Amino acid sequence: MVDANWIDVAPEGNLAPGEHVVVDVNGTAVAVFRIGDEYYAIEDICTHDRSAISRNCMLEGREIICSRHGGRFCLQTGKALLGPVYENIGVFPVRIEQSVIQVREAD
Repeated sequence: MVDANWIDVAPEGNLAPGEHVVVDVNGTAVAVFRIGDEYYAIEDICTHDRSAISRNCMLEGREIICSRHGGRFCLQTGKALLGPVYENIGVFPVRIEQSVIQVREAD
């Protein structure tokens, strides 16, 4: 049975560790990252200046670092970790279904 709430991102083997892809989830840009063998999906926005956080970002462990002002977020929880960001970002469920990475809106 197909679950229409899940959106296909890419075949599982298409993202190398450290790579990401941005997809539209019902009008929201969502960046899906592969860290090791795990996948994380966050809203593609820096809450400091409202621009795409995935653009020229750096990854350190399971943290994403905004290239513009050095703010950090946890990829697992969306929690703002280091100023100038103080507002968390949204996280989205990710799964692998029939070798396809999928994401859906958060509950």
